[in-house]
Amino acid sequence: MDGDSGTETAVRVGDLTFDVYVGGPPDGEPILLLHGFPQHSAEWELVVPHLHAAGMRTYALDQRGYSPGARPAGAAAYTMEKLVADAAGVLDGLGLARAHVAGHDWGAAVAWALAGEHPDRVRSLTAVSVPHPRAFGWALRNDRDQRRRSAYFLLFRTRFLAEAILRAGGLRRMLIRKRADRYVSRMRQKGALTAALNWYRAPASLRTGPIEVPTTLVWSDRDPALGRTGAERTARYVTADYRFTELTGVDHWVPERAPEELARAILDRADIVPG
Repeated sequence: MDGDSGTETAVRVGDLTFDVYVGGPPDGEPILLLHGFPQHSAEWELVVPHLHAAGMRTYALDQRGYSPGARPAGAAAYTMEKLVADAAGVLDGLGLARAHVAGHDWGAAVAWALAGEHPDRVRSLTAVSVPHPRAFGWALRNDRDQRRRSAYFLLFRTRFLAEAILRAGGLRRMLIRKRADRYVSRMRQKGALTAALNWYRAPASLRTGPIEVPTTLVWSDRDPALGRTGAERTARYVTADYRFTELTGVDHWVPERAPEELARAILDRADIVPG
């Protein structure tokens, strides 16, 4: 992250070392922030000032493949089971028994699975863009529109070809132009782009069940990758208090396009009233 968004700290989990950016009042309600592809923790830097102002303590994690010290080789090292274990291990390393959790894109997938596997560790869940995994899976099987939106998965799972296209400019074209440099430069590190793509290439390892913690899904109606079907079906897979927040006129990059609205949704979910 940049500026006053957080102070970098290293957290060891097994043989891996994760970079975590910590900010906000030391006694604030803790929240773990999980980024998506092809970004890293910097995608939260416009959101965290609003959370800090409301008294939250933020922990923005550079996840497996994105932290230089946590970049193992091979797609099998990037299963959801391992990604969830990373998040739980980082909470342990930070001395946090429980935390609020917010995730965007792939970070939302990890957040859903963390809440499903370890509900005792998650005070509340705010998933951004990505619906519950079973709702998304249903949409992939039954909704032609979602299959069309997800066609890029085939490319990303194709070794060498995906790397070549993304390095040739495809990666930069995906992102918000004025913020692309910080993400593209990270992907130029040795092994970083393949590690990030390994999230798509890893074998399935978890089937996330119903979510038993208070949950909000924030979905935007101009997201080219994630359609309405999975978003609206998500309510079926949350047994606790559930809210669906739709952002109109916003594309996939919610934390950067609508940081105030997203922060408000997170704070509402955490039952924190800004001072």
